[in-house]
Amino acid sequence: QVQLVESGGGLVQPGGSLRLSCAASGSIVSISAMGWYRQAPGKQRELVATITSDGNTNYANSAKGRFTISSDNAKNTAYLQMSSLKHEDTAVYYCHASVRTKVFGNFEVWGQGTLVTVSS
Repeated sequence: QVQLVESGGGLVQPGGSLRLSCAASGSIVSISAMGWYRQAPGKQRELVATITSDGNTNYANSAKGRFTISSDNAKNTAYLQMSSLKHEDTAVYYCHASVRTKVFGNFEVWGQGTLVTVSS
C-alpha cells in the first residue's frame, strides 16, 4: 500500500508565501512523477504543477512565475513553494504520484489534501 501525506497548508495573507510538502510511503519501487493539483469551492480539480523523476517540470499558467515544484527522490517527497499568493489561490491542494510497486505494478495515488486559504 502506498500513502501520500501532505503538509504545510494554512492561512496566509495575500502576497504571502507557503511551502507544501508531500511525502510518499509504502512499498514503492519507484516514482515516475509527482504533482500538485487544487480544487477551489465549486470548481473542478485542476493541475498546478508536476515534476518527473528526472526533474522535468510543468506548470499551469496560473502558477508560472509564482510557484516552484521540486522533489527529493531519495525521500520520495515533493514540494510546492508558493509565493505572491492571491485570493484565487484558495483551494484544497492535493498531491498526486505515479508509482510502481512490486506487488501491484504501476498505479496512481492521491493524498488527502491540504487546505490553503489566502485571506487578509
